[in-house]
Formats: sequence, C-alpha cells, structure tokens
Amino acid sequence: MASLLLWASYSYSEEVYGTTNNAAQFGLNWVMTNVLPEYTGLQVNGLVYQYTAVKDSESGMIVYVQNEYADGSGYIFRNADDWTGLPGNTIRRKFAFPNLSGELWGPGSIEVEGTGSIVDPSVVYTYKYDPCFDPQSNPNCPGYEEQVEVPEIDFYDPLEDQMVIDELARQAEIDREEEEEDRRRRQRQNLIDNALEKLLSDDGQNPGLIDPVAEAMALALTSRVLPKSYYGTLEGKEYLDSVVLDGGTIADNSKARRSNLAQQLLHQQMVDSQYESSQQENK
Repeated sequence: MASLLLWASYSYSEEVYGTTNNAAQFGLNWVMTNVLPEYTGLQVNGLVYQYTAVKDSESGMIVYVQNEYADGSGYIFRNADDWTGLPGNTIRRKFAFPNLSGELWGPGSIEVEGTGSIVDPSVVYTYKYDPCFDPQSNPNCPGYEEQVEVPEIDFYDPLEDQMVIDELARQAEIDREEEEEDRRRRQRQNLIDNALEKLLSDDGQNPGLIDPVAEAMALALTSRVLPKSYYGTLEGKEYLDSVVLDGGTIADNSKARRSNLAQQLLHQQMVDSQYESSQQENK
C-alpha cells in the first residue's frame, strides 16, 4: 500500500507527498497505472531501487532499471548497472526528478543482460499531488464555485398543439380566400379599364361597333350604383303623345352615349376604390 506524508498543518491548499508500494514485488515488469495512485495532477519526483546481483566475478552482466514513456516514444527513465568483472552484491540507488507528470510514465521493468541474475528486487516511486489541482473536486478548495442547478424545462412544440394546428389551417384558408378575392378584383378592374379605353378611343363614326361587352358592363355597373327604380321600366298607361319635328328626325347622339358610359365607368371605379378602402380599414 502506498504511504503518504502530510504537512503537520495540512489543509486543502497544501500539497500531499507519498511513496508507492514495491513495483517489482510481483515480477520484473509492471504497469504504472497499477503502481501510482489515481490523483488528478499527480507528479513523480523520485525513484529508489534495490536488488541483489547473483553472478561470478569473471562473468559479464549489465542490469537495466527503466520506464518507457506512456506514448512509447522512448525511455523517460533508464539506468544501467555494469557488473562485469565484479562479484555479486546488493545495490541501492536513489534518483530525483523535476516533478514529471504521472501521465508520462509508461511500463516499467528490470532487464538483465549477460550471465547472472537478480533477487529481491524493489522499485519504489515518490510523488506529490495537490488535492485542489481541480478546485471543483472539493468544496474546501480555494476557488471552488458552487454548482448552479439548472432546472429541467420540458420542451413544448407548438406545432404539436391541435388548437395551434387548427388556427394555422384557418389562417391559411383566410389567406387563400383573400388572394382569390384580390385576383377577381384585378380581373374585374382590367375588364373595366379595357371597356373604358375602348369607349374613349371610338371616333363615333360607327356607333354600331361599340363592344356589346362594354355596354353590358356599363349596364351592370349602373345597376350596382343606382336604385332599380332609376333604370327599370315604369308601370303605367301608354303615353300616345308624339313629337313631330318640322323638316327631319332626331338622330341618335352616339358621342353623348359614349360620354355617359365613360363617366359612368369612371364613377364606378371611384366607388369600387372607396369600397375596397373601407373593407381594408374594417379588417
């Protein structure tokens, strides 16, 4: 079990120091995630190893104690003990590191090259960490901020509300009817403009060529503006009196008729315009 060394006046604002268990107690290869404790911001600042070499004085042997980088790019630590020409013995070495992040340390091992072996290996790492490396890890840490609980709000989709759907459909129907009415109004206005233009452009030389459609339209417009009694047939007895002109007959005044129709059409345009304005104000 890793041991910890605490300052006498320990608080959450101070660093914690500790040592690991023997990394080589189960063999000459080890995984650092099983050796170093899982503290955020932990840093390795030292290593102590010890073993006993078993060999003849004349035999050559080199012992490597080493750790790879976690990303496999080489060695973060490697030390060689050359026992060539030396008798077997026990060796103990200490190393200090400039606070190397625990995340950099990859697999560790003891490797023997040559003739001989080792017994009783021990590899211990020293480390330190700041318990407030992440201020949010503990409410007692300086800089800790109270968590604001955001209430869960149910999402409301108005397009799933049947009343909203019905209202949208009703509004769409109103818009469609208004567009249709506007189309009919423009069509009616075009007919009036065309009839009026034809009447005004006639030179009066041939009254029979007046467009029957224009005459029918004029009559229809008159019926909408004037009361029926104005243009309808008056009931009553036949009036037999007649006017006799000396020297000729009364000719049709085609120009006057065209002028009356033109004035009537202009008047109808004005009435329609006022009607449409009042309709827009009432909406």
